[in-house]
This record gives sequence, structure tokens and C-alpha cells, in this order.
Amino acid sequence: MRGALRWRRVAGQIGRSVTVWAVSTLTMLLLAGLLPDFRLQSPDGDSATRIAVTAACGAGAFGLLSALVWPVLVRMLLLVPALFLGLLVFFLNGSLLLLALRVNPSGRGEVAPETAVIVAAVMSAVASATGGALAVRDDDAYRRRLLRLADRRRRATLPCASTPGLVCVQLDGVGHDVLTAAVRDGLMPTVARWLATDGIIPPTHRLTAWRTDWSSQTGASQLGILHGSTFDVPAFRWYEKDRGEVMVCNRPTSAAELQRRAMARTGEAGLLAVDGASRGNLFSGGAGEQALVLSIATRRRARENRSRAGYFAYFSDPANAVRTALSFFAEIGREIGQSTRARFAGQHPRVGRGGLYPFVRAFATVVERDVVVAAVMGDLLAGRTAVYADLVAYDEVAHHSGPDSRDARQVLKRLDRSLALIEKAAEHAPRPYRLVVLSDHGQSPGETFRSRYGLTLADLVRAGSGLPVPRGAGRTPSGAEARAAVRAALGRGDLEPGPAPRSEPVVLASGNLGLVSFPDVPHRMTKEEIDARHPALLPTLANHPGIGFLLVRSAEHDGVILGPCGTEIPLAELDERPGPLARFGPGAIDAVRRTHAFPHTADIMVNSWHDPDTGQIHAFEEQIGSHGGLGGAQSRPFLLSPLTLSVAEEDGEALTGAERVHGVLRRWLGELNGPEVPLDADREPRAA
Repeated sequence: MRGALRWRRVAGQIGRSVTVWAVSTLTMLLLAGLLPDFRLQSPDGDSATRIAVTAACGAGAFGLLSALVWPVLVRMLLLVPALFLGLLVFFLNGSLLLLALRVNPSGRGEVAPETAVIVAAVMSAVASATGGALAVRDDDAYRRRLLRLADRRRRATLPCASTPGLVCVQLDGVGHDVLTAAVRDGLMPTVARWLATDGIIPPTHRLTAWRTDWSSQTGASQLGILHGSTFDVPAFRWYEKDRGEVMVCNRPTSAAELQRRAMARTGEAGLLAVDGASRGNLFSGGAGEQALVLSIATRRRARENRSRAGYFAYFSDPANAVRTALSFFAEIGREIGQSTRARFAGQHPRVGRGGLYPFVRAFATVVERDVVVAAVMGDLLAGRTAVYADLVAYDEVAHHSGPDSRDARQVLKRLDRSLALIEKAAEHAPRPYRLVVLSDHGQSPGETFRSRYGLTLADLVRAGSGLPVPRGAGRTPSGAEARAAVRAALGRGDLEPGPAPRSEPVVLASGNLGLVSFPDVPHRMTKEEIDARHPALLPTLANHPGIGFLLVRSAEHDGVILGPCGTEIPLAELDERPGPLARFGPGAIDAVRRTHAFPHTADIMVNSWHDPDTGQIHAFEEQIGSHGGLGGAQSRPFLLSPLTLSVAEEDGEALTGAERVHGVLRRWLGELNGPEVPLDADREPRAA
């Protein structure tokens, strides 16, 4: 019986291969008839039979070379920046077609090099679509195909647990209100089906809002979710006086240090410590399988630094490479068209979207998405116990187009299709899975501080300190997470500016949160010391209409909140009189007090103005959709979980802080019989 099943499986595979070959042959014949520079016959002419044989041999040779030579080429090109690898796809594929025609036993076939690129791309896409359509009708074939694409063949032969696994997909920057609006408007049908918004079928998931800390950005939230600690992460970027260094969450060296500190503080390796996989994240979560993880991108040895090796499993299939490359260039064209339309329509607010931004957006919304989704599908089919993946597409587009813009809403539709693909792959997995979707923060809209007032926060600080202000206001570096992924793919370090001269203040921006530090003073300065040194600085900042409040240390009251018109409220008295914090909503007081206790909190913490009626803020970076501080939707992400898991808010209190989300996910792993182990100092995570 087992032998008969094996032969039936082999026969089915042979049948599918023959069908793909036949379709590829017909495609080659059609292209030869349409393209003048592509010929399958001799100059003197050949019979229809001879032409058909030439096409069949050419298609067979091209398919064989694609299966055997392409993976070797991609493996050799792993040292080439992944962003450039996508651009080489067409050249490599066209070269294989030229080689296939050269070795064609019929001796016929000729194509111009530029035409070979088009023919090879079309043939790869047709062959992939045909193979996928045939395989999807056969569960075993479909599963084997996905395993092959995800490069998990060896793992698939290992025994797999029968208990459910947990897969968490992070939709970076998608706030709770944005998700509910997208579901209501029909942009995310997969999520709508899970929540049963039509009332016809029962729901399978529940939606829970949670609240971030003051630092509402991926570095703090993802560190807390994966490693259980957000301690001493006051912002996206900050200056550490004891080390004389600017820490930036999306800088590989900083990410590695933050992960080390979190593991030392909790004494555990992370959420994914046992049989876990980390895909496209800033941190590993202690996973044994890591791909596109920023915190390991600094390792020098090839066996340790495989942050870009995750691209191999995806690009080793030429059809995947061609499809992603086509989508990459289409996304560049889409961004150029959308930005041009916004400029001519006089859209306001608006930020510059030229330079390399179209390529950064295309990388985040196409390449990173496709590679991470394929890796997650492979992890499911390999039966891993816990998977955590980050999709940064929406966050990147919303920064430049706005969180409620048409551009960003179109990205939500494509992310919903990615969730449907993962759900489909889970149906073919060797064990059941619970699919959790969550976000790390939201985004708040608003005109930038520089656009609204004609100067940056650094300019305002220099003016209040009595220092010369540049004639032209400079731009503040963007903190978008996608830029880290691009720079890691390019194999380059971070381009963040170094600290200013020690006699001048260091001014850093994290969305609408600003940090001012005086590097020549070894400790965190008090209000009294700042006033003695720069008497006009704190009043200049506190009374500016674009600033909501300041947090400074006080020799008399430990810490104080400063606001306009001389407002000064000790932290201990905020419950009775919240002052300027009242407009920032519930949780703001606790968030500020917690950040005040961090060792590396800046001398002056600056939070921008916030309109509670519209939810708008003023980012200190060049972003019209931003996050990083308090104010608006940026502090309200979501957690979408299956009904088969316990309620996230067990105690009835609002879910506050990424550390609590980490505790919820650990509880769910326990409910699914997922093991948890303490940190093993000798354990070295292995990159996939």
C-alpha cells in the first residue's frame, strides 16, 4: 500500500512537470511569434515540427538550468547586497535563456540579449503560475512546493510535536483605529472574516487594544514583546553620557547591545528560545532560527552573521525572483506617480519623497514582505513551535504619505493578502497553529515641526542656549524602520550622525519626542543646573506653541513637568493636577514617571504639541505620520488573537506596555504546551 502511494506520488510529480514543460514550450512559441528579435528557426525557414522541437528543447533546457544553475548563482551572490540582487534578477535569468538556446541540440534558436531578458521573465512567471496551480490541487504537492521554496526540506524530515504552535505577525505601525477602519471599509477581508464583521459566521478572533510606553516605537515595543524588558529605552535614539555614544534602535550595534541588556535584566533568552524563529525583526527573541534580524547583522564571521541569508531561500526560485523584481519596479513607479499627484494637488501636509525614498519604499513593501512571508510559511510547514515576524510596509508608507492616506490604505490591502497566504500555509502544516496578529505602535498625523514653524528642534535649542542658529534649517534624520532593513540588506552600517562637540548640546528626535543632552556634564543635569547655565533655554522650549511639555530632573522635587506660562508640576503631584499631561490621555502620567527613572533619560525630554480633538502632533522628524512619543493614535496598537486562547486582559485592566504583551504571549505558549527555558549562556543562536 505504501509503495503504491509512493508510485502514485511520483507519477503525479512527473505529470505536473510534463504539463509545466508543455506550457513553457507553448509560451516560447508564442513569444517567438510576437518578438522580432526572438527566432526559433533557421534564416532559411523550418517546418512547424522542427520549430516545435526547437521550442520544446529550449524550454526543457531553460527549465533544467533554472532548477540546477540558478540556486548556485544565488548562493554565490549572497555577498552581493540583497537590494542589488533583486536588480540582477533579470540579467541572470536572461543569461540562462541564452545559454539554454546555445546548448539546444536542435541547433536552432537565436535571441537578442535585451529580448532574452523579457522572454526569460515571462517563461519563469508562466512556469511558476502553472506549477502552483497544479500543486495547489494536491495537498501533498502544495506542501512540498512551499517547503522547497522556503528551503526547509531537512527540517521537514524531523519529528514534529502534535500540540499547537504559535505564529505572531507584526504589522508595523498599524494602530488599533486604523485596523478597525480598514476592516469596516472592506480593505482587509481576511481580518474581517476572523472578526466576523458580517454577522453571518461566528468569529474566530478577538481584537484588543493595548497602550505603549512613552517611547512608542518599534525598538522599545519589540524589545519588550520579544525579550520582556523595555527598561532604559527612553526613545528611538538617545545619547548615553557614560559611553559617549548615540544609541539608535535600528543601528545593528545598538540593537545587539539592547538585546544583551534585556537578556541580562530578565535572565532569559526570549520569547522564541525553544524551537522558535525570528523573521525580519530588530531582535532575535532568543530564536534558534534567525533571518533578516538586525541584532545579528554586526557579526563578522560568516557562520554567525547570516542576516541576509534569508534572501537565499526566496530568491533561489527564479520565478520568485522575477515576480518580486517586477513588483519592485512597479512599486517604484507607483510611488513616483503618487508623490507627483500629491505635489500637483497641493496636498498638505507633505514631505519630500524624492532621492532614494522610492527604492526604500519598494524594498519595504515588496522585497522585505515577500521574503519574510515566504520564511514564515516555511516555518509553519517545518512545524516550529513559535514564530515572530515583522512586516514594515505600512509603517514606511504612512511616514511619508500619512497614516490615513490612500497610499497607506492600499498597503493594508496587500498586507491582508499576506495574512491569507500564511493562513493557507498553516492548513498544510504538520501541526495546528494559532495565528496572532499584532502591532508595535500606531501613527499620529500632523504637520512637521520644521514645516509649521520654519526651524528644527535643534535650531530652537541652540537659540535658547545662546548659540548661533544656521541660516537654513536642516533636516532631521528619519527613524523609519525600513531604512534599517535596507542598510542591512546593503551590508552597510548606520549613517546616524555622531554626537555634537562636547561644548554644545546633543539634540535628537524620535518622532514627536525630542531629547536634549549636554555631553560635557557627566550626570543628568537638574533644572537648577540648566537654568544657571542657559537661563533662557527651558522657558524658550516650554513656551513654544509647538511643544506640549518638558520633563527635567529637579534637585528639589526629583522630577518636574514644565509647560507654558511658567507651569511647573512635580511628578509626585501629577495625579492631583496633571497640567499639560491632561490632554495626552490615560497612562501618560505613569509613562512619564517610568521614563524619568531610566538611567539614560536625557537632560531635557521634549514632547510635542498634541490636539486631542484631531489626534494631530508635530513630529521633530520629516514625517507627516509619526510615532515615538505621546499623543494620538501612536500609543494605541492592537492585539488580534484566536478565541481558543485566553483573554489578553485577564485582570480586566487595560493592557499597558510591551512587557505585559510579552507576558500574555508567554501565557499563550504555556496554554499551547510550549516550553519556556531560562537563558543558557553557552547557547549560540543559529541564523537561517
